[in-house]
Amino acid sequence: MSEPPDLEPDPVPEAGTHCPYCALQCGTILSGTGETGVTVRPADFPVNRGRLCRKGWTAPEVLAAADRLTRPLVRTRDGHLAPVSWDTALDTVAERLVAIRDRHGPDALAVFGGGGLTNEKAYLLGKFARLALRTSQIDYNGRFCMSSAATAGNAAFGMDRGLPFPVTDLRTADTVLLAGANPAETMPPLMQHLDRARLVVVDARRTATAQRAALHLQPVPGTDLALALGLLHVAVVDGLHDQAYIAARTRDFEPAARRAMAWWPERVEETTGVPASALRRAAHMLAEGRGAYVLTGRGVEQHSTGTDTVAAFINLALALGLPGTDRGGYGCLTGQGNGQGGREHGQKADQLPGYRPLTDPAARAHVAGVWGVAPEDLPGPGRSAYELLDALGSDQGPRGLLVFGSNPAVSAPDAARVARRLASLDLLVVADFVPSETARTADVVLPVTQWAEEEGTLTNLEGRILRRRALLAPPAQVRSDLQVLHDLAVRLGEPAARYPVAPSDVFEELRAASRGGRADYSGISYERLDAGESLHWPCPEAPEPHPGTPRPFAVRFAHPDGRARFADVDHRGPAEETGTDYPLYATTGRVLAHYQSGAQTRRVAGLLDAVPEPYVEVHPDTAARAGLVADGQALVSSVRGSMTARVRLEPTMRLDTVFTPFHFPADGRANLFTHAALDPRSGMPEFKVCAVRLDPLPGATP
Repeated sequence: MSEPPDLEPDPVPEAGTHCPYCALQCGTILSGTGETGVTVRPADFPVNRGRLCRKGWTAPEVLAAADRLTRPLVRTRDGHLAPVSWDTALDTVAERLVAIRDRHGPDALAVFGGGGLTNEKAYLLGKFARLALRTSQIDYNGRFCMSSAATAGNAAFGMDRGLPFPVTDLRTADTVLLAGANPAETMPPLMQHLDRARLVVVDARRTATAQRAALHLQPVPGTDLALALGLLHVAVVDGLHDQAYIAARTRDFEPAARRAMAWWPERVEETTGVPASALRRAAHMLAEGRGAYVLTGRGVEQHSTGTDTVAAFINLALALGLPGTDRGGYGCLTGQGNGQGGREHGQKADQLPGYRPLTDPAARAHVAGVWGVAPEDLPGPGRSAYELLDALGSDQGPRGLLVFGSNPAVSAPDAARVARRLASLDLLVVADFVPSETARTADVVLPVTQWAEEEGTLTNLEGRILRRRALLAPPAQVRSDLQVLHDLAVRLGEPAARYPVAPSDVFEELRAASRGGRADYSGISYERLDAGESLHWPCPEAPEPHPGTPRPFAVRFAHPDGRARFADVDHRGPAEETGTDYPLYATTGRVLAHYQSGAQTRRVAGLLDAVPEPYVEVHPDTAARAGLVADGQALVSSVRGSMTARVRLEPTMRLDTVFTPFHFPADGRANLFTHAALDPRSGMPEFKVCAVRLDPLPGATP
């Protein structure tokens, strides 16, 4: 086959774009070339206001990674990955996909996407899975990010948008509750918007954010739901709730309030370890200021009870009369760069573009019409992310997997089990720009463009649609994900025109597919974005250009009756309790220098120097009981497996809790010991709590 047309733009001297990491999507300006090196400076964009974190400042270094993937690779008979032509790689993939499908059926093929993919890539990936592969088996690593908050938000408000208000609104708050969120390390530029607020931080650790708090509530891991119920109890009993707002804008308050009545502060203290006096103080701080926000993060969401826990914090915000008003609100601090847009346009197992439910006949008919197929040709819902990974290679599970923009060998819970499932596949294909731990185990590796080499759009945590712009041309043998999907689809017998390769063409189709959906982008265009318009979805197409909706709940919520719903939820403990053999709770999280599985940040010298290896943070007394010393090596073990980590003594840690970051590979993977128990509604694994023990690493010296 001939080489694909050159659809990437010519190099330009300067490009206004956005940071490739978290969902703040800080505005940046890139300059330079591949030969001279790329430099970055912050733009005066609302979320970062001329600031960047350490990761943002060093992001261009990944563009010049020494082990950048620049040629397609196919595993040879002797087990090595060898360079081949694109035609050979794509022919190999297509032939093996067809062979698997012919033998085992379409659901023997699966796709695993990523929350860092552009909207265009996420959209075309979902279309490719459902039409070219004809499989229902597609999900993405965003399921591991904020699926619990999305599920709870949809139930409460009728719509899921990380922040249903601009980040800049936080500057008006007197008090902000951060539940399971550590933005001082994970989103440093956000902290400038919290400078004047009194912070109430709910976290089992005394994080960098907790150190800046007016009040730090430090519960036993896995008890955040009890704490949220206790806060609602205080709000109701002490008369802090907004009865007029509850009557006018909500429903189902009474069952939720009755449930909270069983969680008086002293009972909450017994369950969580948080003093009753601190609980009462927190509730009054939220209620008595001129403005307040309740924000949740992964710490309360990554549990088998994550949806109910988020719902309980939403209940608190609703009871105080905050969401949809100028006094405050509720929001979720979305993690991944396009975690919001990535789940809106078809990567999730149960959704179609525009945030449409896959089981809704009207949604299926609309999207099928845009795609030029019959509604019955669209597969039904498939497995959620961990369920999909856990089924790989089994008799009833997928035998072939395509991975775009994800590294599940490091990021999935019970990682050793997932690694075995990946190894059992008949075919593993990974599209990436560096040899991630997952790519190294693949049968075929496809080198794709990086963020500074491509055009597209992303949607940040506020629901603001952003333009990614290219500064550089990619290396000669590197193709865009859109081109890869197009080429594979054609080889699988699909019409070439069904899979555009120009991002602007894909976005035009995405606009049509999203029209009328919850996440309606139909009124947004590249022309409007390039002209500098700031547009938040929903932004429907109209006779006059729609201004976008930065505050969608200002007048009514997205349920048909316009009212928000309280949730009747109750506390239950984690899936795994501590005991004699595994006496400690372990929790995991991010650190300032690294991001997600670390595949990018571990390739930046300055970031790796800052945190070069995995560590376990433990109270000195707990360490002494386990025979550990500062800077020694420890095994952190659960019934599933063990990781190796350097010991850090931290006197602010709870005596019953240890912490490890999850950014490291091999024996340093925190997810070797994490629990894969799933939230029954969101499919979120229980990353944030499991039972472990600490032991000195045999033969290790400090």
